[in-house]
Amino acid sequence: MARIRMGMVGGGNDAFIGGVHRIASRIDDRFELVAGALSSSAEKSMLSAKALHIPRSYANFTEMAAAEADRDDGIQVVSIVTPNHVHADAAIAFINKGIHVVCDKPLTSTLEDANRLQDAINNASTLFVLTHNYTGYPMIRQARSMIEAGALGSVRIAQVEYPQDWLTTSIENEGLKQAEWRTDPSRSGAGGSVGDIGTHAHNLACFVTGLSVESLAADLQSFGPGRQLDDNAHVMLRFAGGARGMLWCSQVAPGNENGLKLRVYGEKGGIEWAQEDPNYLWFTEHGKPKQLVTRSGPGANDAANAVSRIPPGHPEGYLEGFANIYTELADAIIAMQDGKSRQQAMGLLPGITEGMDGMAFINACVESSSNNSAWVTL
Repeated sequence: MARIRMGMVGGGNDAFIGGVHRIASRIDDRFELVAGALSSSAEKSMLSAKALHIPRSYANFTEMAAAEADRDDGIQVVSIVTPNHVHADAAIAFINKGIHVVCDKPLTSTLEDANRLQDAINNASTLFVLTHNYTGYPMIRQARSMIEAGALGSVRIAQVEYPQDWLTTSIENEGLKQAEWRTDPSRSGAGGSVGDIGTHAHNLACFVTGLSVESLAADLQSFGPGRQLDDNAHVMLRFAGGARGMLWCSQVAPGNENGLKLRVYGEKGGIEWAQEDPNYLWFTEHGKPKQLVTRSGPGANDAANAVSRIPPGHPEGYLEGFANIYTELADAIIAMQDGKSRQQAMGLLPGITEGMDGMAFINACVESSSNNSAWVTL
């Protein structure tokens, strides 16, 4: 099977998330990275492309979109791994040239940009995938499938948290690039922790339960001295259908690295999952002992096994979860070439709908917190 030709915007050889996307795209050998506009500096872009053995380098994404669309061997999909404020313009440039887009989350930095991007997608026939990579974890697919099958009964409670500690001190003032742009509202958007990791927690709770958030009440804090965006948030959630939830995200919680955790409880039972120990899912039927479900082990269902690669006991996690998104994107591109509709091709891939939901979540959190944690309808 021929590999799919891919380009990248952002993600130079010193960028963390660009490296993650490149590794993930190669794990199942479905993509070939052949072009890039890897930096806002043409010289840095060229040097990164040379270091990463990428054949074609461009000064900017506008030039890249036009040139690649005119080539017989041009890219079929582009991966956008820039700060949030670049997402919309870069994605639209490629969508307008008929090139599929996979984009890091959150969708954009502003609702205005999100609406422009949504319009471009609606007027095109290309795929748009947002890398909410935790939806690609096998035990998350297991949990979603179990809830769909009624193993928990009607969902009553969903609790999700994502604590980190890397912004406990004001490292954005010490020249750390990742901290600089994430704490800058002109590049990150209106949300700090709620945009960076809160959107992951929100998306995960909705993906697994199959529910949408109808309203929320949020209390956002900026503990870092002089910090313009929130670094901690407590959010109460009301889901469609009557379920209730709580979401906590923090980047100032010492002792926490990437502590994404999810607990869902229904009328018949509950599940618990932790991202830092991702190969295990706890399931409890009411009145019975807890059951431990292991990735690729006894009790793992078809949904989980479909995105598992190796036997139980060998860790699979972050990179493989990302890889599952990329592999399903490759399948979706081929499905569209075979005449499937965009909706049919997307399957469980997160896209513009999940992106717009994330933007609504961020904006509602900011609005609620600025109004003394008043309830806001999404």
